[in-house]
Amino acid sequence: MKLSKNLSLREAVRSTTAQRLGIKNLPDDPQVTNLKLIAKNVFQPLREHFEVPIYVSSGYRSPELNESIGGSATSQHCQGRALDLDADVFGKVNNADLFFYIKDCLDFDQLIWEFGDDTNPDWVHVSYNSPTENRGRVMKAYRDPKYPGTTYKVW
Repeated sequence: MKLSKNLSLREAVRSTTAQRLGIKNLPDDPQVTNLKLIAKNVFQPLREHFEVPIYVSSGYRSPELNESIGGSATSQHCQGRALDLDADVFGKVNNADLFFYIKDCLDFDQLIWEFGDDTNPDWVHVSYNSPTENRGRVMKAYRDPKYPGTTYKVW
């Protein structure tokens, strides 16, 4: 099933952790609807603007998968509303390019510069709810040696 011209449901649910642990990572109809919204409003515009493949390193996560990787209990991935994107895999565009294009040109709920350094994140987390519910929240994730886990600061 295609979520958009260049994103399949298979790509959006793929998880090596789920495969390794034997977890079924299958969204229900409302979650597929949410995946179609983020594909249409974020992924596809990125794909068409940069004209290069964009790797989805994490899309939909079942609650069992989310728990097994230590994800937040309120993760938008579990609703099919978030994608982690990595353009560095293909080498023609970097993750900073994706981040700034989304920030400056697209509607989104949350946009997170995930780790990396000051010039390029390791990946880009983006979520999408709806035009009336999107917060346009921009953050940077980093590790602070004083605190366990991930720390976020507002961009």
